Amino acid sequence: MTAAPTETTSRAEAPVLPSYIAGEWWTPQAPERIAEIRDASTGQPVCSVSTDGLDTAAAVDYARTVGQAGLGELTFHQRALRLKQLALFLSEHKEPLYELSDKTGATRKDHLIDVDGGIGTLFAYSSKARKELPNSNVIIDGAVEQLSRDGSFIGEHIYTRLTGVAVQINAFNFPVWGMLEKFAPSFIAGVPTIVKPASQTAYVTEACVRLMLDSGLLPEGSLQLISGSARDLLDHLDHRDHVAFTGSAGTAQTLRSHPSVQQQGVRFTAETDSLNAAILGPDAGPGTPEFDAFIKAVVQEMTVKAGQKCTAIRRTIVPSEHVDAVVDALRARVESRAVLGDPRDADTTVGALASKDQQQEVSSAVQRLVQAGGEVCFGGPEALGALAGADQGAFFPVTALKFSRSRTPEVHQVEAFGPVTSVLGYSDIDDAVDLAALGGGSLVATVCTHDPQIAAEFVRGIGSHHGRVHLLDRDDAKTSTGHGSPLPHLVHGGPGRAGGGEELGGMRGVKHYMQRTAIQGTPDLLTGITGVWHRGAKARTATPESVASGEAVHPFRKPLAELRIGDQFASGLREVRLEDIEAFAESTGDTFYAHTNEEAATANPFFPRRVAHGYLLVSWAAGLFVEPAPGPVLANTGLENLSFLTPVTYGDSIRVTLTAKQITPRETDDYGEVRWDTVLHNQNDEIVATYDVLTRVAKEVPDWAEQ
Repeated sequence: MTAAPTETTSRAEAPVLPSYIAGEWWTPQAPERIAEIRDASTGQPVCSVSTDGLDTAAAVDYARTVGQAGLGELTFHQRALRLKQLALFLSEHKEPLYELSDKTGATRKDHLIDVDGGIGTLFAYSSKARKELPNSNVIIDGAVEQLSRDGSFIGEHIYTRLTGVAVQINAFNFPVWGMLEKFAPSFIAGVPTIVKPASQTAYVTEACVRLMLDSGLLPEGSLQLISGSARDLLDHLDHRDHVAFTGSAGTAQTLRSHPSVQQQGVRFTAETDSLNAAILGPDAGPGTPEFDAFIKAVVQEMTVKAGQKCTAIRRTIVPSEHVDAVVDALRARVESRAVLGDPRDADTTVGALASKDQQQEVSSAVQRLVQAGGEVCFGGPEALGALAGADQGAFFPVTALKFSRSRTPEVHQVEAFGPVTSVLGYSDIDDAVDLAALGGGSLVATVCTHDPQIAAEFVRGIGSHHGRVHLLDRDDAKTSTGHGSPLPHLVHGGPGRAGGGEELGGMRGVKHYMQRTAIQGTPDLLTGITGVWHRGAKARTATPESVASGEAVHPFRKPLAELRIGDQFASGLREVRLEDIEAFAESTGDTFYAHTNEEAATANPFFPRRVAHGYLLVSWAAGLFVEPAPGPVLANTGLENLSFLTPVTYGDSIRVTLTAKQITPRETDDYGEVRWDTVLHNQNDEIVATYDVLTRVAKEVPDWAEQ
């Protein structure tokens, strides 16, 4: 990935692209430093960029004050719902983004990855956040730790949002997805964004930001845009803030060395260039479905976005005896499918690189590989002159090289950030693993094999060198999302040269913009902080007697509007008889000896004699706490975290205590979810079992329910 276009002092032909700062669109007046951006295919001016006079300190302050306040008024679910609405809005207005993206050299197929992929990330994060996060602003991480014998002092970990700004510096190759895949998790977390796109394609990002703002869905200050150099932006950041960077390893190192990162505690994550590999398994030779899937995958990664993807396959690692067959198959598929040209031409399948500078970068990188011993099998810099429009446009031929020496250092160090791959032979699996590791850390590797043992051996060998391993065979070839497609559900990033970051990854990505804190105190205080009831905290207890007398209301009779954390029902005791155990065994077919064979059960060191089935006790518990008449409780949707702690034999008795533990109203429905802490005790007050009961509860008592 290259640096931004060089700024000059000459007057540009195209208008300056505006930034959006502190609630206003801003354009510099008579800037001295300005960079001109040109159409990647025709060379015609598109726009200019300059940030001369931009007040970056004001942008940071606006995010920390206005942006933080607006986002803080919303819960996780409310922010997630805004993301869904935003995704729907962008889906309705994406055609102009396609048209602008044509100027970047991207084809219509490329737009699906960038524009639609970015919108899809918004949808995915919206859905996952509403399913996996509470409808609040605090996330509990892990179990409660008992810090005192009597339970009056406990501890746990929570996540709360950072109180600063998320600065997101993006690469040129994905002007929409690159922004939205960072914006989505930071927005869910509740941290305002300042996005700084790469100048080469910033005009597409600017158009997307304009749409997002025009939607009216974003709280004021939650999104700002810098079109051009970030200048002294990092100087104004401190420990409250987060910088997420995508780009070259060199630029990432420069940013990591900034005093704000080194001394002020700015959080910094990077996703950088990566010499990713595709490995053909020893069982996947010519004639197998895996071989065909492998060739298709490699060519796709060479041609999509003209190979300008941080996840593209730079090293094609195959059994030595299949090198020539792989090269021939790659050539045949490229010749039949790869048509270079202006993406506005319907026949084009491979567009231009992002700029003439990028064209020169790729050409120089391929020359270095050739000088190191690489043999051009097809394409290459010498074929550049034969391409129509190559003088004006930033085109580069689809290129494959092969190396007689697979451990040539340059092939594992030099990245040609374009439609280029190098084919390397290996002798055995250990050799292939070593070759993959020579990349120094990568975002992704594909392993193509139909043998589970071979797959396991490869993953054990290369897993620590990669952020993601894509396993490809005949069974998932049609359903796989592909080698080079990061998904919002899974981590995107990798160790070493790949930057060491872990973007995306579902809620893992959200937590990058939050602080994990250990809290210690009483159950009451932790309940107040988290909005989740902790055992030992105060409760409002109803019993069968108090409900019958009208002194208390059974929690199951309370709609969501009236139900409160700590509302509790404590049942009476029910005796377990031997005939109950035998009847349950007969009716369910669960005749495990611990329930049916007195001698064998008594011999078992865990049981005093025959014992009740755990599921019999759970069933009885439901009978002890349920309020059977129609009411606000609509459905039981599950049971989680079940643990059986003390065996119950005939002659024992059990009772249940049910407490409203967590209440999660749904933003778009007339009901919500309630999690009930459930504890079974025996007649000696020993805990028999613990679990959570999950129910859906109406916000108001339904008209059809019994009052």
